[in-house]
Amino acid sequence: MSGLAWVLAKKGYSVSGSDTVENASIRKLRTININIFKEQKTKHITQITNSHKNEVVIVISSAISEKNKELQEAHKQKLRIFHRSEILSYLISNKKSILIAGSHGKTTTSTLISTILANNNYDPTSIIGGIVPLYKSNAYAGNGDLLIAEIDESDGSITRYAGDIALLTNIELDHTDYYKDLNSLMESINLFANNSKVVVANYDCPNLRKYLSRKSIWYSTKTFDEVKFAGIPIEMNGMGTTANYFEKGKLIDQIKISLSGLHNFQNTISAIAACRSSGISFLEIKNSLSNLESPQRRFEFKGTWNNRNLIDDYAHHPTEVRESISMARLLINSKQSFLPIKAERLIIIFQPHRYSRLRDLMKDFANNLSKADLIILAPIYSAGETPIKGVNNEILKSFILERNPSLCIINCNNINDIKNKIKEKTQAHDLIVIMGAGDIVQLSKELINDPNKNKQLESKIHVN
Repeated sequence: MSGLAWVLAKKGYSVSGSDTVENASIRKLRTININIFKEQKTKHITQITNSHKNEVVIVISSAISEKNKELQEAHKQKLRIFHRSEILSYLISNKKSILIAGSHGKTTTSTLISTILANNNYDPTSIIGGIVPLYKSNAYAGNGDLLIAEIDESDGSITRYAGDIALLTNIELDHTDYYKDLNSLMESINLFANNSKVVVANYDCPNLRKYLSRKSIWYSTKTFDEVKFAGIPIEMNGMGTTANYFEKGKLIDQIKISLSGLHNFQNTISAIAACRSSGISFLEIKNSLSNLESPQRRFEFKGTWNNRNLIDDYAHHPTEVRESISMARLLINSKQSFLPIKAERLIIIFQPHRYSRLRDLMKDFANNLSKADLIILAPIYSAGETPIKGVNNEILKSFILERNPSLCIINCNNINDIKNKIKEKTQAHDLIVIMGAGDIVQLSKELINDPNKNKQLESKIHVN
């Protein structure tokens, strides 16, 4: 919503909004004179309509309940009300577009595509779900012909979009509060693909290979046969990846990518495939690969605390947890790493996101989290869901212990409790990865700003 507001304001629309939480996105919107009310009240709608007469359009996301007072007042005044996907679709229809969809890697891939295009003076418009380092924002209103948009499949609105290039990174069952099974999810994905002029898809994803009905341009990081674009790793370490790059089975060149981890390499090949499919030359792309950056909260190094490395990560699905842990192990085991302190143990601070996701993917979460050396569990972030009986962190803990009985797992009640356990249970040279899509994001900032952070702590392993 904030990205959409930014682009609309930059295009000359008068934009207002309301949010009960003050954050960096809200503060940035205010810098371009977007009026953000700090509360959600009926009078705000009246105030806006009095100022703009009959020219007011209300834009909502799926998170807005029909009980919302502002929405109810908008209905009462018979204002035009649109879902955010309808407004984004309007913007897409006025540009050549690359639309990025999939279960994982959307934000990173969207960021990489935007960065490659911007570095080559294509000046794209971008509306993305995370903070792009180049823009220091989740949105940018460019003057070029291309629009890059991250497309959300969580609420079914993906079927409303029709773009020039649809890029599908991968598909797994998620958002089980909306989709009953993988087939229902793929119905939405196929409708989205059929609406698009060109589809670029990940050959390495078995669900896409099996269920995607639309003829597609395929890319891979495992094979250069039967695909148009491929990157095959030669060397992977804590500083990045070196790989051979192929097109139509022919070796084109060797490329070096400045991002570590297999998932980041896959995201980069996704971005290359999309850019090449939109007509960008390989040479332009290659010249941009050495200075790519991930969006904020995608395995983002935040700093050090008492001789420990702090990483902040958005992972909230089992596959994302698995890839983040794989990335952490690569840094621990590699002779080359961007970490300032040599890491020896992996500490996971994990906040489950949504009761329904934890309920339906409990075993997968347990399988992947069991690979840590120590786990601290934050309370479940509901994201507006009603608690589900029998779904809690104690159950998750028991599932993890079935897989790794000797693993130390600590349940905490709040952020302060977590900070105390970090001080008590961790030691120098630990790599602490803070995972989750909820309010766990504040933890790394509080640790970095801890006035006692330079105080030497006792370096011994504690066992529950």
